[in-house]
Amino acid sequence: MKFVHVADIHFDSPFINLSDRENLGDIKRLEQRKVFKKVIEYIKENGVDFLFIAGDLYEQQYIRKSTIEYINELFKEIPNTKIYISPGNHDPYIKNSYYNQFKWNDNVYIFSSKFERLTSDSVDIYGYGFDDFYCTDCGIENLKIENKNKTNILVIHSTIDGANLEEKQYNSIPRRVLEEKGFDYVATGHIHKLDYNTYPNQKIVYPGSLISLGFDELGEHGMIVGEIQEDKQLKIQFVPLSEDNFEEIEFDVTDIISKDELIEKINDLDIQNNQLIKVILTGKRNFEIDRYEIYKLLTNERIIKIRDHTRIEYDLEKIANNHTLKGLFAKEILKEKENAGEEELTIIEKAVEIAFEALE
Repeated sequence: MKFVHVADIHFDSPFINLSDRENLGDIKRLEQRKVFKKVIEYIKENGVDFLFIAGDLYEQQYIRKSTIEYINELFKEIPNTKIYISPGNHDPYIKNSYYNQFKWNDNVYIFSSKFERLTSDSVDIYGYGFDDFYCTDCGIENLKIENKNKTNILVIHSTIDGANLEEKQYNSIPRRVLEEKGFDYVATGHIHKLDYNTYPNQKIVYPGSLISLGFDELGEHGMIVGEIQEDKQLKIQFVPLSEDNFEEIEFDVTDIISKDELIEKINDLDIQNNQLIKVILTGKRNFEIDRYEIYKLLTNERIIKIRDHTRIEYDLEKIANNHTLKGLFAKEILKEKENAGEEELTIIEKAVEIAFEALE
């Protein structure tokens, strides 16, 4: 059996605070459509038997009916592929959800908040879906595989080995418990980072988000393509699909002496056409930096975010010679720096900057 496994597409996400430039949210929403269509094209071209969507297909708060109709029209293009959806915390199976209110194509099955088994001659598909924006206990301990001679698949939105209080609100399941169940493949979602083939015989897989949704999701994104043979041997691979990848570049401004020079050098950065860049300014600055002034003069539209992590270059010894409040403060700071460690020096430098700005 051949399958494709995707998760965390988040159709119609608002992409709030993604960029300080306009219209990027619209661009990313178009990319969601384009990349999902690539998934469907792959399925058509390769005779894939199953499509597993492990939650967060869309954003319940923002999803438009036209987007649901677009998704369903794509599903109609692969009538011979069975599609199984496990609703997640962003698209739970609630009363007013499109999972409940919309007429999906005949090849689509949406799991509810009770474990279900869909059976065929050689494959059993198990699944579970969120019925709220949180899930603290799905009852996985009570789930039993009915026929271990078949190929058994679980589709579920979950946090594997969730440790802290927040993680436990999103269907935290111990990896040990899942492994003991004996599934031949667990198609899961929720974690936006790809996790497959990280240890021998791994069968619990996160495909990561289909496209990168922000700068906390750097690198390539896409889908898992798999095949389970008659002897239950599992073969999986990651297929990158995203149009644009988010990347970060650190840029040291210590030797930059003017705003014009800074903008010139940022514009000269080597940036690929498929990269969306956050430039993180570091080092000690010799002039005031206004990020929004820089945006106006950037020529490379691939730079969508600038963060200023620089520090002001202060000559504390010179300032300490002044008979002012600043001078007295500088003298005290010089004493503190004499025995300070590296971490303490960072805190002291930040304190100096805040204090001097307040004393202006």
